Amino acid sequence: MSDIIFSAQNISKFFTQGKKTVRAVDDVSFDIADGEIVSIVGGSGCGKSVLAKIMLGLYHQDKGVFLYKGKPITNTREHWNEVQSVFQDPFGCFNQFFSIRAQLKDAFGILKNKPSKQEIEQRVDEALLAVNVKPSDIEGKYPFELSGGQMQRMLLARIFALKPKVLIADEPTSMVDACVRANILDYLMKLKVDLGMTIVFVTHDIGLAYYVSDRIFIMHEAKVVDQGKPEDVTQHPKSQQTVRLLEDIPDINREWIKK
Repeated sequence: MSDIIFSAQNISKFFTQGKKTVRAVDDVSFDIADGEIVSIVGGSGCGKSVLAKIMLGLYHQDKGVFLYKGKPITNTREHWNEVQSVFQDPFGCFNQFFSIRAQLKDAFGILKNKPSKQEIEQRVDEALLAVNVKPSDIEGKYPFELSGGQMQRMLLARIFALKPKVLIADEPTSMVDACVRANILDYLMKLKVDLGMTIVFVTHDIGLAYYVSDRIFIMHEAKVVDQGKPEDVTQHPKSQQTVRLLEDIPDINREWIKK
């Protein structure tokens, strides 16, 4: 059996809004194995992004036990040596006042064993080429000079450069058009193949999750209401929320899944 990367045992996360307490994650349990691609699927406000932030160490669960490689997350800086993320808004992840290349090089500062300056330059060049960008094309350029799709590539280039063990991808394709979306998914699969990476893909699109995942978790109202292999979840849904998500898939994709 593969090593377990993430293990959640009855975890819950609460937020207080005035006198009201909101359960963002409610009594959730799962294991994610090394090398898996797992998609967490659900509508807006279901708790999937909060769960992703617990995996990143940005939030700590209020109840239950959450482990990374068998241990609690106690040092976020060390955790980020191995677990990195891409989000839906790439412009929010880069400082508009510094060049893109400078920020890609600065990203190595998070690593415990920082490479030499020469190796950093080489790894940045290799990472850019991995997402089909010539290093000369971004030389001296700033984030505001690139499109959303190009900036999303820069986020993925940073992942290629840092080579983490785990990637948390939170809606990385939601702000780009269909053509760019397909390219980003190709790059994510390339990360999986080239780096042997574990990927947790957070999305509202069950059709997209079906194509890329080894397993799918369906979230609704802070709970995991369905989970399993993509073909099991889509063809034998166990919850009404799964059925609703499937009904939102365009007809042509739904017929393809049935086949």
